[in-house]
Amino acid sequence: MSVIALVLIALVALLHIYILILEMFLWTGPRGQKAFNLTPEFAAQTKSLAANQGLYNGFLAAGLIWSLVHPIPEFAWQIAMFFLACVAAAGIFGAATASRKILFIQTVPAVITMLAVMYL
Repeated sequence: MSVIALVLIALVALLHIYILILEMFLWTGPRGQKAFNLTPEFAAQTKSLAANQGLYNGFLAAGLIWSLVHPIPEFAWQIAMFFLACVAAAGIFGAATASRKILFIQTVPAVITMLAVMYL
């Protein structure tokens, strides 16, 4: 994979680590409420659901990081493509069910990164 593709994978992984932090630890605070447009009451009621979502975002980040450190380039490519496809699919579902902005926050970066992995 090219350096550009590796950097983009790392950026998508960092994005998902940030989402993990927002959903698992900052959900009921001002930053989490602002990021997800939540009322304090709704944030409190959905705290455990958000933590679960955050954990899944952590799994996506872990898979992307795995692709960056795997010693066999051909397998690292497959790992990256699998987890980027998962990120893109999660973004499409989130856009359809929660907020359209998720498409631009999650899916677009994942697809751009997939194209970089495939062609750069």
